[in-house]
Amino acid sequence: MDAKKILDFLKQVMANNNREWFHAHKALYDDVRQEWSNGVAKALERIISFDAEIAPIELKDCLYRFNRDTRFSPDKSPYKNHFGAYINAKGKKALRGGYYIHMEPGNCLVAVGNYWLPTNVLTACRNEIMANTEAWLKCVQREDFKHYFLSDANSENPFWGEAKGNNSSGFGLERLKTCPAGFPRDWEHVEWLRMKDYCAWHNVGDDFFEGDAWLDECERIFCAAKPMMDFVNAVIDDYE
Repeated sequence: MDAKKILDFLKQVMANNNREWFHAHKALYDDVRQEWSNGVAKALERIISFDAEIAPIELKDCLYRFNRDTRFSPDKSPYKNHFGAYINAKGKKALRGGYYIHMEPGNCLVAVGNYWLPTNVLTACRNEIMANTEAWLKCVQREDFKHYFLSDANSENPFWGEAKGNNSSGFGLERLKTCPAGFPRDWEHVEWLRMKDYCAWHNVGDDFFEGDAWLDECERIFCAAKPMMDFVNAVIDDYE
């Protein structure tokens, strides 16, 4: 994938985010969009090789529109400043977790899991973590999982806030300040109950997606988080 071409285009959009400029450069957008689509297609093939549930998914099911939905946003910029693709066995809007790749100047990343769940499903996931703690810990205490997603963490804070910056990583974008209601505050692993999402993410440099070598590393990152995602998806699937 020609990452430099894609990122250079996105930088131009960030500096000229208006319809007049975009329409004047529509041919460039079409070229860059195709470059991005080709890269996502290769990622899709790679994911299918280790996750058979993804096999029925087509490329069009993974791509997002470049136009922004500005109806409820104070920012009326018509276009996004990134390209993203979400590869999920039940589609982009499913509750269950999937695989995400993101290209944005200065904020490229890959992620696995889901970032939003209804309260009843989130409660069910917390109950499952308590009921099958050993199985959960095997997922999140794997050496490859810790390497890719908890390398910035410490013993007091096994999470790492906002996904931003080269090589930063984390597990959980949002969490409660205290134990959720109805759960034991003194439970040994209560920090895992405070999570409001199960999104594991890993920022990469702007040159990460250049060529095809990124597919190997991306597969390693995805495979490191797949056991965690499978654990959560087994709960979520009862609700979809």
